[in-house]
Amino acid sequence: MTYDFTTPINRKQTGSAKWIQMNHWNPSLDDTIYPLSVADVDMKLAPEIIQGLKNYLDTAVLGYDLPTEEYYSAVINWMKNQHGWPIKKDWIITIPGVVTSFYSAIRAFTAPQDGVLVLSPVYYPFYSSIEKTKRTIVKSSLIQKGTRYEVDFFDLEEKAKDPKNKLLLFSNPHNPVGRVWTTEELAKVIEICKANDVIILADEIHHDLTMPGHTFVPMATVTKEAASICITATAVSKSFNLAGLKNSNIIISDEQLRKRFLEDMEMVGLDSGTNVVGLKATELAYTVGEPWLIEFKELIWTNHQKLKAFLHQELPEVTVFDLEGTFLQWLDFNAFGLSAAELERIMHEEALVFGDEGYIFGAEGNGFERLNLAVPTNVLMEALQRLVDTMKKYR
Repeated sequence: MTYDFTTPINRKQTGSAKWIQMNHWNPSLDDTIYPLSVADVDMKLAPEIIQGLKNYLDTAVLGYDLPTEEYYSAVINWMKNQHGWPIKKDWIITIPGVVTSFYSAIRAFTAPQDGVLVLSPVYYPFYSSIEKTKRTIVKSSLIQKGTRYEVDFFDLEEKAKDPKNKLLLFSNPHNPVGRVWTTEELAKVIEICKANDVIILADEIHHDLTMPGHTFVPMATVTKEAASICITATAVSKSFNLAGLKNSNIIISDEQLRKRFLEDMEMVGLDSGTNVVGLKATELAYTVGEPWLIEFKELIWTNHQKLKAFLHQELPEVTVFDLEGTFLQWLDFNAFGLSAAELERIMHEEALVFGDEGYIFGAEGNGFERLNLAVPTNVLMEALQRLVDTMKKYR
């Protein structure tokens, strides 16, 4: 590879959230143990982005800057060239984080006690954003079929028919189960939501991270009706490991949806701008970052294949789910008959493997683990060896 995806970076002393959490769980760890939890990356960033930021900081003022024409062009060209989506400048809203957009969408399109639909198990901030805005979580559980999941369209439709359920938070590619939803699946979701006046917030933050054989389709492009009900949340944070710079692009083509979304941003003070360095990093990622991203995806796919083969050989009790998108591996440990609490204890105290516990993604995740594959391959394989050595005792 052209880029360095073999040198791990120890972030124990840098304030990294996942390292702090890991050492809270087990304070006796040595420096050879790396967390495989939160979806950021303990490896070197794209050097083109780092050099571009250095050049920028040589002359930058770092004041209250707004997106430049170069910024908008970078976002527009990326969406067109990577995803076949010809968006317009007026559709783009910058906001400090995709999770922030969940709150604005919930406040803008629902009232307290209204229902917000989710397809569970799902990214846990979906739940917290609904709870903290005093809305009601309405879960439609995904259907597990072998090593992949499908939408329960009948259940989703029944729940969408309730007039109190006014918004769907939708993850594509899906975190944590790794699905890249097909055009046909997306069209069915849109058809159900359109027929029942349900708005969709499509969290597409992992849109650049599709694996071989799969194609990501922006939800807002699927049908003519889609754009009238879709708010699309995107960012460079997962694709290029820039989450700490807090800059995301919310894309809304429908004028009325965009107006209501912006009104909420203004109400809570989000209209004053986003991180000025984040703006430049986004522009750089979308103009010079593609070669790095290509190799990053190759690493993820290699790690998925190695994990799948290793566990199939050494620990076949664990179900390894297909990875169609994201760099997050979903694993089912329920064959061991352990409670979620006992599985967590074993991971943290015996195997020293620190992923995200499945239960945080909803009750459907009890007995599951989510592992971050965006690590040097040797770091992953060392963790898997510890996992296998430990879990064999619980057969």
